[in-house]
Amino acid sequence: MKLLLDTHLLLWAASEPEHLPVAARTMIEDPTHQLVFSAASLWEIVIKNALGRSDFRADPALLRRGLLDNGYIELAVTGRHAVAVAGLFPLHKDPFDRMLIAQATADGLLLLTVDPVVARYPGPIQFF
Repeated sequence: MKLLLDTHLLLWAASEPEHLPVAARTMIEDPTHQLVFSAASLWEIVIKNALGRSDFRADPALLRRGLLDNGYIELAVTGRHAVAVAGLFPLHKDPFDRMLIAQATADGLLLLTVDPVVARYPGPIQFF
């Protein structure tokens, strides 16, 4: 199964695994799963880090390199994904989370999240 990690889970998996919910860690560490990260998450880290958000303190270039070196698959944001965002109900205002939901739905990925608002969307989403 291909697992798309939301940005918080991605940051925790990369640098603070003790913050991961046990069930999420179990899924992430399962070698039968393919781990995927979105370019939208890197973009979110760049923007929110620049805004001074302490929960997004990471060097996106180092993070990307580390993820790739550890077998994660990088998912580009495409026009198909952008169009899929239009089909989402306006439950969540964060454009990065909306993109991750659209990508998971469009590409048949299971989105892992710790965001209860993201979890309210129908589709392939696992909330922890």
